[in-house]
Amino acid sequence: MQINSIVGGWAGIDVSKEWVDVAIGKEERRIHVGRFARDRKGLAEMARQLKKHAPEAVALEATGGYESAVMASLTEAGLAVVRLDPRRVRNFARAHGLLAKTDKIDAYVLALFGERMRPPIRALPGPERKKLAELETRRQQVVQHRATERTRLHQVEDPQLRKSLERSITFLGKELERLEEQLDQCLRASDQLLEQAALLDTAPGVGTRTASVITAHVPELGTANRRQIAALAGLAPIAQDSGKYHGKRRIQGGRAPVRSALYIAAWSATRVNGKLRDYYHHLIELGKPRQLALVAVARKLLIGLNEMMRKRQPWTENAITSA
Repeated sequence: MQINSIVGGWAGIDVSKEWVDVAIGKEERRIHVGRFARDRKGLAEMARQLKKHAPEAVALEATGGYESAVMASLTEAGLAVVRLDPRRVRNFARAHGLLAKTDKIDAYVLALFGERMRPPIRALPGPERKKLAELETRRQQVVQHRATERTRLHQVEDPQLRKSLERSITFLGKELERLEEQLDQCLRASDQLLEQAALLDTAPGVGTRTASVITAHVPELGTANRRQIAALAGLAPIAQDSGKYHGKRRIQGGRAPVRSALYIAAWSATRVNGKLRDYYHHLIELGKPRQLALVAVARKLLIGLNEMMRKRQPWTENAITSA
């Protein structure tokens, strides 16, 4: 049912490279607010129009970065905003029989998802943490690119190609050094971020770079409960049971950079004396595969870090006991 105005309810925004489509839904009513250019002027007008409807919150999908400016405009206007996993929204649409896909429909689906599923509204990271996260993302890209070039170097024999690859690897190494210096400067510029990174660095297996990744990508650390924090990192085991069948638990989703960093930290932690190492060997003695045991250690480490940040105290073995 199309109406001219809706007050309350949820808003949905479909974000593309050039523009955004905005819809509002409440119960069975919906309205297409309009299409706005994805530039400063257009987003300011979008926020102004949305405020007339006073939505409970605004839902949009993660779109590889295009949504960042939209979220900033909404936050500046005092509107609550939630960023959603596109796969989850698409599955929701299929479950509701909304198979057609257009920008207007996608905006409405997001509004409907917000109203029906009530996703939690979390505070957006501040500008310092946002910059840190952007730098960490770029660092990961350079690390992966360099690893790919190193693999290619072992696969070619032509001298000219090898020299090209060696130049690329050298350049990427220098770029990585510059990015790490910028990361350190970003941390030193914020007392809050520097304190958090320093506390994380006291945990076994967690070095400077891992602490930076967690600080950048897990602003909820210390405020979420143990199940929530494990799910955010994609380290919460998902049951695969039906009737008498009991399938293997698997992990999926979550924030991939955090999960990767914690996996490496867990590997390092199992090589120093402590409860994490004991826990790892206990799982191995029970016949668990090594990779599964490392994931379990990574999850226990994260829960311990969460407890540590909640208390604002350096790492102790008691953090593992409470985890």
